[in-house]
Amino acid sequence: MSVARRARGLAAAPLLLAGCSLNRFQSALDPAGTQASRIERLWWLAPALAAPAYPLTMAALAVATGRRGRAPALPRVEPSPAAERRATRWVAAATGATVVVLFVFLAADLFTGRALLALGRGGDRPLHVRVTGVQWWWRVEYRDPAPGRSMTTANELRIPVGRPVVLELETEDVIHSFWVPALHGKRDHVPGRHNTLTLRADRPGVYRGQCAEYCGLQHAKMGIDVVAMPPRAFDAWYAGQLADAAPPADSLRAEGMRAFLSGPCAACHAVRGTPASAQSGPDLTHVASRRSLAAGTLPNTRGHLAGWIVDPQSLKPGTYMPPNDLPAPALRALLAYVEGLR
Repeated sequence: MSVARRARGLAAAPLLLAGCSLNRFQSALDPAGTQASRIERLWWLAPALAAPAYPLTMAALAVATGRRGRAPALPRVEPSPAAERRATRWVAAATGATVVVLFVFLAADLFTGRALLALGRGGDRPLHVRVTGVQWWWRVEYRDPAPGRSMTTANELRIPVGRPVVLELETEDVIHSFWVPALHGKRDHVPGRHNTLTLRADRPGVYRGQCAEYCGLQHAKMGIDVVAMPPRAFDAWYAGQLADAAPPADSLRAEGMRAFLSGPCAACHAVRGTPASAQSGPDLTHVASRRSLAAGTLPNTRGHLAGWIVDPQSLKPGTYMPPNDLPAPALRALLAYVEGLR
């Protein structure tokens, strides 16, 4: 069977199976960052206060309903002053308890918000990253005032553990929303508006993020991996990402590079160090070093890469990447080239 046919077969596989290894658990109740820990404590306060209030409310409702059901059909009798006073005291006590609970919620919310702002302002020199939402992927631009220290990647945000990261959130089209539950709350990308979000990871790990605002057909498949790394490992990764793509090391990859530059790939994607400089699709300079393809939809393996190149519409219907009906030799060469972009 030809490579192209095998790729089409993979592309036609059930989407759940194709992406199952990427569906890491997302939970705001397993915080890995300072801001997420504050939000988790606020969340747990709600059931802690509601747990005793709910059964008391239901018990009072049951008593009132039961008494009314057992009352005989007698002429209306005005309650005695003592009964009026007892009822007034019960209503006042219940109202007062409700007000106290609401004020506790309000105070906790205000203190949490102030703490999140303080955490965002303090700490070491922050890392600045612009994250742009695009239907349906993420452009990630690391910004540094030093010349030659800025670079662009896509669909994966790598950050150093223990260092604040200031995310500048923008959009190219509709409203998106950046949410990594283990690190912080949601923040919208609004057209024409510049939003920011400061987060900090306190332990290494891979944390799944998601667009949390419906943004079109493939909203559910607009994920992002946030990889928190020890500082030295992050510095080494960053230095590698600043480099241009390595030139092909053999004839097969050289043929694949020619196929990339002469075909539709270069019309949408950039590879630093080559004439390909388009910005409408993700930057592919170091795509082989990323954990996933198609904004968290597929594992970054040779088979999934082949299926994505040949028939992306069967994996992510509505995506703007067109199908590529390549001959088997050209597809093999292109795969070899893209796999060398590390």
